[in-house]
Amino acid sequence: MNKPVYFDYAATTPVDENVLKTMLPFFSTDFGNPSSVHVWGQKAEAALELSRQVCAELLNTTINNILFTSGGSESDNLALRGSAFHRRKTRDADEIITTPVEHPAIGNTARQLRDEFGFKLILLPVDKYGMVDPEDVKRHLTKKTAIVSIIYGNNEIGTVNPIKEIGKRCQEMGIPFHSDAVQAAAHLHMDMQRDKLNLISIGAHKMYGPKGTGLLGMNATDELLPAQTGGGQEFHLRAGTQNIPLIIGLSEALSNAQKTVDQRNAKSIALRNRLIEQVLDEIPNAYLTGHPVNRLPNHASFVFDAIDGNRLLMLLDTRGFACSSGSACKVGSPNPSEVLLAMGYKPELALGSLRITLGKESTVEQVDDLVLAIIESIKRIRK
Repeated sequence: MNKPVYFDYAATTPVDENVLKTMLPFFSTDFGNPSSVHVWGQKAEAALELSRQVCAELLNTTINNILFTSGGSESDNLALRGSAFHRRKTRDADEIITTPVEHPAIGNTARQLRDEFGFKLILLPVDKYGMVDPEDVKRHLTKKTAIVSIIYGNNEIGTVNPIKEIGKRCQEMGIPFHSDAVQAAAHLHMDMQRDKLNLISIGAHKMYGPKGTGLLGMNATDELLPAQTGGGQEFHLRAGTQNIPLIIGLSEALSNAQKTVDQRNAKSIALRNRLIEQVLDEIPNAYLTGHPVNRLPNHASFVFDAIDGNRLLMLLDTRGFACSSGSACKVGSPNPSEVLLAMGYKPELALGSLRITLGKESTVEQVDDLVLAIIESIKRIRK
């Protein structure tokens, strides 16, 4: 077997060599606690605040509006829970508006807030591409709305939502607007002011940064109820000693991603389109999922008639190709994707899903070899 080829960059990415290099001193020589007053603590605090400043500038917000977390899921939880509880307490707003195609960190959190804490949950419809209509958002906004949360770029199907347009509708009504941009921040230019975002979630490991770190970008730190209490770290919103090496890795990875978006996307889009065209041309009863144009630059996803997606993944793995059937948080589930069902796919077709996500080192030859492997694997399953 040839050297295995990785096509699951939406699940995670390797840590970039330069990112790792910036992190290493803070594991050993510069190991101080940023809350300490001595020189080791001062050096750690300086690195912490420099990272905060870098991230704030990249997202077009202020330094006091960057809160570091353990990753995208924690950021999503703090955004949703923190806003919902705060708005219910201060404004008697108890409605959460989101969609059925969110990452589980939003979907499951919203359901728990409904089932265990009495919030009303409104799930907006999506079209056949998994996209939200901004006018649907506007129609559901009331004084009772605590928060709106719409995914930026979908992790399963790649669709990019009209975030700026949705943000305008929410801003007109004075409703906090959050977006899970964990996938999107690696591939699209982020700007909280342009998109009228009050809250944005980002995770480092989707953009060649370390696992276990992320951030929540905010517009106002006093409009969230803390989810983790203790010391006064992170503006009294997230207690616990900050993980300085990982935070430095996050800021370096985000900086690299945002500064190279256009350069990387030109290559990614060409490879992605080549992959999509070959799969749809060469495989009978193959269908692209997600929007054909407004999608993440590195993302291709399909469903196939008469195919078990998990079996297809195993066959591809034996041939040296690492792909996915959807969200990395749900791979291996015997049930059809809730995202695909919400888009109108029948359960038997939704079970035959495949997600392929490209990285910055992916090549034309690798893509062509993968397509051949998919064709032969599907023929074998359909025999």
